[in-house]
Amino acid sequence: MSKTKNDSNFNCRRIVAKFGTSLLTAASSRLNMERMTDLVGQLAKLHNQGVEVVIVTSGAIAAGRERLGLTKKAKGVALKQVLASVGQGRLMNIYERLFEQHQITVGQALLTKSVLVDRAGYLNTRNTLLSSLEMGVIPIINENDVVAVDEIREARFGDNDNLSAMVANLIDADLLFILTDIDGLYTADPNRDASAKLIPLVEKIDDKIESLVSGSMSGLGTGGMVTKIEAARLATASGVTVVIANGSEKDVLLRAARGETIGTRFLPVKTKLDSRERWLLSGLCTRGKLTVDDGAVLALKKKNCSLLAAGITEVEGNFQRGDIVDICDLKGLKLGSGITNYTSAEVQAIKGAHSQNINNLLGYDSGSEVVHRNNLVVL
Repeated sequence: MSKTKNDSNFNCRRIVAKFGTSLLTAASSRLNMERMTDLVGQLAKLHNQGVEVVIVTSGAIAAGRERLGLTKKAKGVALKQVLASVGQGRLMNIYERLFEQHQITVGQALLTKSVLVDRAGYLNTRNTLLSSLEMGVIPIINENDVVAVDEIREARFGDNDNLSAMVANLIDADLLFILTDIDGLYTADPNRDASAKLIPLVEKIDDKIESLVSGSMSGLGTGGMVTKIEAARLATASGVTVVIANGSEKDVLLRAARGETIGTRFLPVKTKLDSRERWLLSGLCTRGKLTVDDGAVLALKKKNCSLLAAGITEVEGNFQRGDIVDICDLKGLKLGSGITNYTSAEVQAIKGAHSQNINNLLGYDSGSEVVHRNNLVVL
């Protein structure tokens, strides 16, 4: 079915919708067809009114568990990968049948972090997804759990919350829905504190917001509210609005897409970034961290300056020249990311020093800037 022009009732042109396992199973041990039918129906309405839609879905392992008649949660990497291999096709088939009822074509994309770490892989994936959207296809994305390795954290997204944020970053989405089985972010744990209140709007994810988040994990999924806030931080840093909401709410996607207050809405911290800037901020290729003093913070944020050695107080990680590093203030708050002109060992030797002393300290210099402003994105 061809799409109509974007309905003026909707405040977005391109969205990413992330569905967690607990949502798709309705907190049971198997996929809930009524729930999935409802969610697909909402996305079909958005799609047919001109909104470009991408889905990041969990549920493959749950689908594999159901197909094999297992009742207990999988333990061990090998078993999880077997369940994923059995369940992924089953999960995709369900989505395909449900969207066919709306005459909508879907396509599968199984991603690994190693693909997006490479700049060429990042751009190729972006081009494929954007081309799919241009053709009216809804991409359905999951991490390739069959080949990903749990023990190597750097090789995995770790959970689909972070994957959804990276996809929103990748395709320059306007809105990221993270749908789960809770209503949003509360002032306290609503399961333990009857006075806890839902926070409808977060303008900035700061220390106060992060202090509200517990590290509890849901029974079937891999991510609790901690990972959702991490995902919201990444997405909002890239200029994407994020809504964390209860997927069982009636017409939750349609209502939120119109701008209705539902769940918790996180506002973007800055305007849209270009593709290269989003890649730098994505965290996919970060190899280290530089902590800077208050003077450097001011120079970076207010004066659009390069990062000089004099403002660096601490160096973490093992990185080479040309690698991406995070830049943080003395409180540990991330200011931005950039490409370093020096190795970690070299920065360790020159931190706190004036630029004219770099040659004396190293016996050579690779420029006065540790991170040049042209290779720097500040939040």
